[in-house]
Amino acid sequence: MNKIFPQGDGNGNAAAGSKALPGGEADCSPCCCSRRGACLSAFLMLLMTTLAALIALVSILGPPPRTPGAQACVTQMNRTGFLCDDRSSCIPASRVCDGVRTCAHGEDEGEALCRAVPQSLPGFLVAYCGNPASWIYSDQMCDGINNCGDCSDELNPVTICPPCGPGWWRCPSTVFKYCSCIPRSLCRDHVQHCSDWSDEYSCPGP
Repeated sequence: MNKIFPQGDGNGNAAAGSKALPGGEADCSPCCCSRRGACLSAFLMLLMTTLAALIALVSILGPPPRTPGAQACVTQMNRTGFLCDDRSSCIPASRVCDGVRTCAHGEDEGEALCRAVPQSLPGFLVAYCGNPASWIYSDQMCDGINNCGDCSDELNPVTICPPCGPGWWRCPSTVFKYCSCIPRSLCRDHVQHCSDWSDEYSCPGP
């Protein structure tokens, strides 16, 4: 007896009883579907294992260090300061990049911060003298000391400073270190520190 197979019609359509999937693909056999399921399961297991390994690594090494941007603060002496990463320690501006680690974690001496002073310093830490090629730290302005060498950090028109404080005597100083004020501790010491001698005759002393 001859076995008769289903034949297509003249237009190439499958005969009744046969099954075709969209796109002309044959239906997935149980073996094929089983292999796909196994591959998907293996991929998910690999992904979960990788995530578990990353979590374990972070828990051992800790999170990456935070590098916050430099922030200004005001010191106890009412001067411009640098806020350490602990957000509680405020150090004087002039203590930044001085070769000494003042903040607990040493961020005041960081490589990025100190690589090309003063260009690498944030603006709030820097003040320029009458000669733009010279600079000082911002907390050195109006401190009574001739830090620029030409008194431009203490006198108009470059810098506007408040009057001499209670521990100072105002006079034209003969000492290079001072500008328009001298410490009262220098008064009445039998040495001329003011060009008008007022430190010896008018200043009441400390």
